[in-house]
Amino acid sequence: MFFACTALLACDAGAADVPVQLPVPTQPASPAANPCFGSPYDFLIADPDDCPLAWNGIRLYGRFDYGAGYETHGAPFNGNYPNGVNTLIKKNGRVSHVTIAPNGLGQSFVGFKGKEPIASDWSLIFNFQNGFDPYTLQRANGPKSLVQNNTTPLDQQTANGDSSRAGQLFNTEAYAGLSHPVYGELTAGRQDSLILDGLGAYDAMNSAPAFSVIGVSSTVAGGGDTENARYNTSVKYQMDAGPLRFSTLYQFGGFDQGNGSNGAFSTEVEGHFGPFTFDLVGQKVKDAVSLSNFSEYPLPAGVPLNGLKATLSNKASGMAAARYDFEKASIYAGWEYILFANPSDAYAGGFTAIGNYPVPAGFVNSTAYTEHKILRVFWTGVKYAVRDDLDIAAAYYHYYQNDYNTAPCTDGGLSDSSCRGALNAYSAMIAYRPAKRVTAYGGFMWSQVTGGLASGYLYRTNFAPTIGVRVSF
Repeated sequence: MFFACTALLACDAGAADVPVQLPVPTQPASPAANPCFGSPYDFLIADPDDCPLAWNGIRLYGRFDYGAGYETHGAPFNGNYPNGVNTLIKKNGRVSHVTIAPNGLGQSFVGFKGKEPIASDWSLIFNFQNGFDPYTLQRANGPKSLVQNNTTPLDQQTANGDSSRAGQLFNTEAYAGLSHPVYGELTAGRQDSLILDGLGAYDAMNSAPAFSVIGVSSTVAGGGDTENARYNTSVKYQMDAGPLRFSTLYQFGGFDQGNGSNGAFSTEVEGHFGPFTFDLVGQKVKDAVSLSNFSEYPLPAGVPLNGLKATLSNKASGMAAARYDFEKASIYAGWEYILFANPSDAYAGGFTAIGNYPVPAGFVNSTAYTEHKILRVFWTGVKYAVRDDLDIAAAYYHYYQNDYNTAPCTDGGLSDSSCRGALNAYSAMIAYRPAKRVTAYGGFMWSQVTGGLASGYLYRTNFAPTIGVRVSF
C-alpha cells in the first residue's frame, strides 16, 4: 500500500526550479521529498492529514480496528453483526467467554473522498465509505446477522442485531454535493443522521462501541431505531454563521429506495463559544422500521429462510448535548427524548426491508405504540489528557422508558417489554497513541437492564473488558 501510494504521488512531482531552456526528465519523488512514505514506520508516525493517501484530489482513507475481550454474559462472535460481539447486555447474552472483539473504538472501514474546485469559490465534494469486519472482511450487515439466527433458540444464538448497515456496497455513507465557504454545503445521497453526525463529539467515549452505550446501540443516533441512523436517499444542507452551524436533513423516498423509513426531517443548531460547545437537534421519522428474527423452528408457514419480522412506528425526538473543555480535561453531557407512536402506514401485506430482506404479510407490527412509548436517555462523562498521546475517560449512561402497556404490569414489568424499565451502564477507558496513525486502547463497560427493558433477557447484566489497537490511514 505504501509503495503504491508513493508511485501515485510521484506522478505529480515536477522538476524544481530548472531553466526553461534546459528541461530535465521528471524524477520520481524521493523519500526525502515525501518522508512519510519512506518506510512503513515513517507512514505510521505521520499525521494522516499531513500525509494522506491522495491522488488528483481523491483521498483514500480508512481504519482497521482489532481487539479482544471478555464477557460475563455475551454471545458468540458474528462477522456480519457490525459490532461483532455483545459488549452491551442483550437478550441472547449468556456466555462467559474470552472472544475476539472487533471495532472497539469504531467501525472498521475503507473509503474515498475529495473536494475539487469547479468555479469561483465553489467545490465539488464527495464521500464514499464501506464498513466491514476486520477479521472476516465481510461487509457490516445487521439484518443478515438476524437472518443467520432464524430458527435458532435465544440461548443458542450468536451476536446479532438490526442496523442501518445491511451489506450495501457503501454501507456507511455515499454522497456528493457542492461546497462554498459562505453559502455552506449541499449534499445528496446516503448520509448520517444529524444526531449521528456530531454525537461522538459529546460523548467522553467518542461513541466507541466497546465502551459507549450510544456507540454500540444506534437507538440515540437513529432517534429511536438504529436503521434511521443513516438515510439512503437524503438531502442535507449545512451552513456556518459565526460561532453557529445550522443544518437540516430531509429523507425522501421510502423502503423501495433502501431506507429504514418512509420519510424523515431534522434540523440542528451547533454552537462553539470558547471552551463551551453545544448541539441541539430535532427529528421526525415516518414509518420507522425495527427488524427482528424468528427464533422458533420450523419457520411459520409462508416465511422464507431470509424472512424477518418488523415493528413500525412514527417517531419524534429531540437531543441536547454539551461539552466544556478545560486545559487538559473535558466534561460531557447529553439528553434525548424519543416518542414512539403507531405508524402512518400499516403494511399488512408485508414489504421488503433494507438489504432486500422480506417481511412477510402477518409479521408487521403496526400497533405496538397505541399507548405512546417514551424513551429518555441521559449520559455524562469526563476525559483527561494525561499527556499529548495518552487519554483516560469515564462515562455513565441511563435509558428509561415509561409504562406504555395497555394492561397493568406485574412482576416488576419483567413479563412485558412495554412495562416501565431502565438500562444503566458505566465505562472507563485508556487510549494511548504511540504513533499518529495508531491507537492502543483498553477499558470496560458494565451494563444492567431492569423492568420492561429486561423482559425476555436470559441474564440482566454484562461486564465486558476490551483491549485493542486501531490503525488509521
